[in-house]
Amino acid sequence: MSDSSPERPAAPAAVLDVWCELQCPDCHSALDDLRALRERYGDRLELRLRHFPLEKHKHAFAAAQAAEEAVEQGRGWPYVEAVLSRVEELDRKGEPFLVEVAGELGLDAEEFDTALIDGRHILMVDADQAEGKAIGVTGTPTYVIGGERLDGGKSQAGLRERIEEIADRLLAEQGA
Repeated sequence: MSDSSPERPAAPAAVLDVWCELQCPDCHSALDDLRALRERYGDRLELRLRHFPLEKHKHAFAAAQAAEEAVEQGRGWPYVEAVLSRVEELDRKGEPFLVEVAGELGLDAEEFDTALIDGRHILMVDADQAEGKAIGVTGTPTYVIGGERLDGGKSQAGLRERIEEIADRLLAEQGA
């Protein structure tokens, strides 16, 4: 998932792929780091949510599809943050919660419901998951920046600093 708009004049100097699952407590814990990175780098670092739903979380696949619908409606990251900040509610309520969050954010909740029924975003989620498996992602969150994979599923400790080191190097190399 990327909220990049086609009108953006220049590509970001660095890209951080965040392999994530919206029902994952560890991804919830990573939210503060992601917010800090977005604030520090702004448009110079593109954060791309990559879907990696885990079988142990029964609503994760639907949540990934809902996140893609939020991107279609122009509010990808706000939606992802809203769902991740309420992981326990997703556990309890399931798919109706995903539609509820869409409504709270002023998105077309009816369209979310339809998207979850017709499966229009399944291929995108499947493609992300397949790519993640191909590069060795086994859990979430996992970060990839500058060709380096960092596993946050065991601990977030020190990861933001490592991401910042790599991002700073990439940005310096490109003069951004």
